[in-house]
Amino acid sequence: MNRKKDVSMQKKPPKAYIQTIKNEQDQLVLSYMPALRAMAFRLKERLPSSIDVNDLISVGVEEMIKLSRRYDKEQNDSFWGFARKRVNGSMLDFLRSLDVMSRNNRKIIKDIDNLIDEYFRENEEEPDDEYLAKKLDLDIEKIKEVRTAHAISYTLPIDEQMELYNEDDTLEKLEKEEFLEKIHEILEDLKERDQLIIQLYYYEELSLKEISEILDISESRISQIHKKLLKKLRERLI
Repeated sequence: MNRKKDVSMQKKPPKAYIQTIKNEQDQLVLSYMPALRAMAFRLKERLPSSIDVNDLISVGVEEMIKLSRRYDKEQNDSFWGFARKRVNGSMLDFLRSLDVMSRNNRKIIKDIDNLIDEYFRENEEEPDDEYLAKKLDLDIEKIKEVRTAHAISYTLPIDEQMELYNEDDTLEKLEKEEFLEKIHEILEDLKERDQLIIQLYYYEELSLKEISEILDISESRISQIHKKLLKKLRERLI
């Protein structure tokens, strides 16, 4: 009987300890919720209105809970420093899961881009969806769907942007490191303003509106320059 009591008493401390650790981990997640929400809203600024910021926050929280279970404060001074990149990656993974640039949409995107280029040259602004639908003889809902997918794809890293537009396996044959090295070489050859746009959008993660204010160029114009830069990069890589 005494032996059973002893065994029972020995089991209680581990359970209490585990609960204490879990409480600490949960507190970590709660304490960094403001940082996570700020990250989600920041990303949302670069996305179309159809994407709900609460979906981004939910994905981020789920990832942060997983990371809190793996976090070792002896090895990492800051939990957010440890988790930030992975949480952001989980949100990008969510956007990728939306199948933002299916092969069926790529031709439509190219046709839309060509029409927008032509319209912009004449009117210094982008056409509306009704104009594009009429010109391409497509349902307006399809135009909205494709343009939304296109806007979402812009939030992905620049190397993935290149792959999204690739029609064959040329880019896939390149090793990842070699591919990124080529992109950096090409970026260095761009004009200073063009380099700055890429830097601000992909690395500083600013919205088109913020870049527009910094460079004193309209958002429509920034969008056009951005598309042309991507096209130039694709042509140089293939």
